[in-house]
Amino acid sequence: MSLAYVHVADCTEPHGDAVWDISWTAKDTATISISADGTIKRWSSSSGQVMRSLPAHTLGLVSLSVSPDGRHALYNGVDGTTFLWDLESGEILGKHESFARQGAEPSWSVSLNPKGGTYAATGGSGNVTIHSAEPETFGEQRAVLQSGRGKFGMRCSHSPDGSRVALSVETGQIFIFDLASNALTSTYTSHAMAVRSLSWSPDSQLLLSASEDKRLILHDVRMTSTGRPSSGAVASLTGHSSWVLSSDISLDGRLALSGSADKTIKVWDLAARAAVSTVADTGEVWAVSWQPSSAVASSGAFVSGGEDGIVRWWKAAGTS
Repeated sequence: MSLAYVHVADCTEPHGDAVWDISWTAKDTATISISADGTIKRWSSSSGQVMRSLPAHTLGLVSLSVSPDGRHALYNGVDGTTFLWDLESGEILGKHESFARQGAEPSWSVSLNPKGGTYAATGGSGNVTIHSAEPETFGEQRAVLQSGRGKFGMRCSHSPDGSRVALSVETGQIFIFDLASNALTSTYTSHAMAVRSLSWSPDSQLLLSASEDKRLILHDVRMTSTGRPSSGAVASLTGHSSWVLSSDISLDGRLALSGSADKTIKVWDLAARAAVSTVADTGEVWAVSWQPSSAVASSGAFVSGGEDGIVRWWKAAGTS
């Protein structure tokens, strides 16, 4: 099987530096992007026009997590400042300067719990810290989940059902924690280099990792009836010629996206364990996100962002 994707639109007012993270929100008509220029923008996914933006942060923004209902965006700067943005009112509901708190570490990657109430963060220690996401207590520490490695945390990501959080570190290991017990339940050593991106399947049973070793690894992360982890790595997706920087799994769980420093975006058929489309971009592709609407054709549409600061929308050929 092969699929073709066509370029639909570019944003009308590009970021002044690389797009480092992106999310096509559940509202479907809105896309959120953050940039190395310190700005966050909400775009119309149909016209590419800016619907709302905030004044630039003093340093670049490196991590973005949007709530499942598309109402809130959590984002983080390279200095460890974390913000909670109400996407409907435009109001900043919370701000936490993790670098300024005694005994705390600056956060690098952040993830909103889909169930609400908390968010996860990771950074230099390679642990996951759980914080309050409530406006009144935003940023207050709730728990620390220990990986035991002491390596820089590159990415943390909640499972869609909100029961677990995954962590990747600079040396390639992946850790999964159970949030009910705060226990480390699984450790995977599938990669030889830093894991830049983690993407869960919608049913929370699979985890896709993207690494500087040029590979994506698909993991079976289900727990057995005896409480033991499943088989772990079940597929290695190869074809990129440089670091894989971003990834996402489609709403139906059939397809995956990857963006790479080799200036391409690949679409993967997860059942076939094969690339079914390759799209050329102008530079390193730091961020990709599928359109979340179940109404689109099975081959879907997606948005990307990268080195040139331009947000681009793509759709499967032959879809409206």
